[in-house]
Amino acid sequence: MYRIILYLVLIALAAAGAAWVADQGGDVALNWGGWRVQASVPVFALALGVTIAAGMLVWAILRALWRTPGRLRHRRRERRQARGRHAITQGLLAIGHGDSAAARRHAAVARRDAGHDPLALLLHAQSAQLDGDREGAQRAFRAMAEREDTRLLGLRGLFIEAQRADDPVGAVMIAEEALKLAPGSTWASHALLGFRCAQGDWNGALVILDNNLASGLIDKATFRRQRGVLLTARALELEKVDRDKSRDSAMEAIKLAPTLVPAAVLASKYQTEAHQTRRSMRIVETAWLAQPHPDLADAYAHVKLGDSARQRLVRIETLAAKAPGHIEGALAIARAAIDAAEYGRAREALESFAAAPTQRVALLMAEIERVEHGDSGRARAWTLRAVRAQHDPVWTADGYVSDRWRPVSPVSGRLDAFQWQTPLAALPSDSSAAIEAFALEEEMLAPPRRVEAPKAPVAEELVEDAMPPAAQDNSPAPAASGEPAAIEPEPVPVPPPPPAEPAPPAPLFRARQDIPKTARPGIPQVIPIVRAPDDPGIDDDPASEEFREQLSPAQSQAGGWRGFLSRWGS
Repeated sequence: MYRIILYLVLIALAAAGAAWVADQGGDVALNWGGWRVQASVPVFALALGVTIAAGMLVWAILRALWRTPGRLRHRRRERRQARGRHAITQGLLAIGHGDSAAARRHAAVARRDAGHDPLALLLHAQSAQLDGDREGAQRAFRAMAEREDTRLLGLRGLFIEAQRADDPVGAVMIAEEALKLAPGSTWASHALLGFRCAQGDWNGALVILDNNLASGLIDKATFRRQRGVLLTARALELEKVDRDKSRDSAMEAIKLAPTLVPAAVLASKYQTEAHQTRRSMRIVETAWLAQPHPDLADAYAHVKLGDSARQRLVRIETLAAKAPGHIEGALAIARAAIDAAEYGRAREALESFAAAPTQRVALLMAEIERVEHGDSGRARAWTLRAVRAQHDPVWTADGYVSDRWRPVSPVSGRLDAFQWQTPLAALPSDSSAAIEAFALEEEMLAPPRRVEAPKAPVAEELVEDAMPPAAQDNSPAPAASGEPAAIEPEPVPVPPPPPAEPAPPAPLFRARQDIPKTARPGIPQVIPIVRAPDDPGIDDDPASEEFREQLSPAQSQAGGWRGFLSRWGS
């Protein structure tokens, strides 16, 4: 609206000026050398305007002609850049869905039409990685690392290539360079932290951890936990070298991470040596409430040096009461009760877990049977159950099982990765094709079967088999006496059947239908004693008569479950 009004005002002013010039009188004379030009004022004004307009038109034409080559070059460059951007887009899409041929083709177009574009270098490097061309990828990443705008991206690519080439030294050097350029680089800090931990350089790892906190890469709670883990690792390493520094590290670690089991165990040990019993017990109790662990129970049992086994049992019962119903508490009580010769208390502690025991529960029950009653048979039975029982929790990280706690996972290099839990390989499976262990045990403990030898065919049975079959009830009656009887053919002698072959032994893994539920009268149940091959047994009792019988050569040479059954039934 304002523009229209301004346009109308300018037109009105121009018209008014033209009318004023037309109303002016007089002449304008111009003398130039031998030339003289004289015109009226309106004519002179009109000629002057036309001259100015013609000059401006000529200048515009000359300027356009002068700029035409530059414009042509600019348009050609824009078209190349557009083709390069299109090739980069299509190449990245091809890399996304794994088309290496298309990615390589688009990378060549992008390198030709947009060689200075950082995305073109990235496309070239990723297409080389997709093709498996490590040298080409390294050249592209080095070119990116030499540019100011893509230096970190190039270092990141070189770091990945160094890892793939199994060059940890080169990878660490690249990560250090990246961390100098960008202290907040997450991948570089994690790489250096893992490398320092793998080398056992806990001081260097603590410096990097402080840098991560200052850069905002981790929060305060994560920093406290990870610093406690690193201090615990340093304390364990210096336990036999520099006990003073180890003690200081352990006490600082337990303040930062009071629920960390190895830190609590080590700090409790140092407090016990300093005769700080109350403080040692509080440290273990705090960690026990978060995660009951056998090392915590052992440390709690020995907070007072020189206590008797019964005193340790009372102390362990106090600790187990803080987490009622937990299996670690029951195991700790059973262990302390066995040491104190309180076998009834040990049985009572393990009673609720004996129906579906873990390996440690079964082994403790075997020890109770062996120590309390000297019953080696029951001890062996519990040991056999321990073989197939569920595994107990262990230190596990990324599927890796360790016999001790470690600060870093050896698989992924992740800090504070080990957890006290049941390993995945020990979890029950849903596969129905697996053979259960109890079927083998039932087969081995079943009473022996008597395999009867095949009887020879009796002569009377052969005669009966050779006789023709008797007439049926609905067969026609014989002809009258006046009619000639039909002549029956003579019976063909039937050869005697061959002797029956002995039946093959029953398969091992099947339902035992041939064994009745109740024992047969007059046949006592026999429970064989299954021993290990290298177990000589007990020599206190004289050998029974059954072991004096020598096996035949054929039976002694037979092996496997068939030989076992043949020897068992003989």
